[in-house]
Amino acid sequence: LMLTTPIAWLIFGSILCLMELIFPTAFVAFMMGISAIIVSGIAIVIPNTNIQMILWLISSSILIFLARKILTPKRKHYHLQDAEEGETLTEITPSQAGRVMYEGNSWRAICADATTTISPHETVYIVSRKGNTLLVLPTNILKQ
Repeated sequence: LMLTTPIAWLIFGSILCLMELIFPTAFVAFMMGISAIIVSGIAIVIPNTNIQMILWLISSSILIFLARKILTPKRKHYHLQDAEEGETLTEITPSQAGRVMYEGNSWRAICADATTTISPHETVYIVSRKGNTLLVLPTNILKQ
């Protein structure tokens, strides 16, 4: 059995595709393998190894980009509802963030009033959100 360039590309592509089964790489190895299999067909027509390598690199990059674009789930945008309440899990001091239970999840939180300390297990209003951090105010601040 003589190992020709197209057969070498075919074997290389098959190994990369099988590697995806053993070591999940978010379809990177699989797309590189598919590219190598495509290049094995091109290698029959274009015998220049340098051109084959360039075609493999270009086609791998394009397939990886397309796979990420198509297979990556769309991010959900979460919006805070109006006048929601949460409950502090830990103390929130003016200098340190704490944790608040909101919509069934634990969130990092800071007090919107930089002079107020909020005790654990206290009901708070969710004022706004900055990234993954909630700005909260204790419900008793409105009673003062």
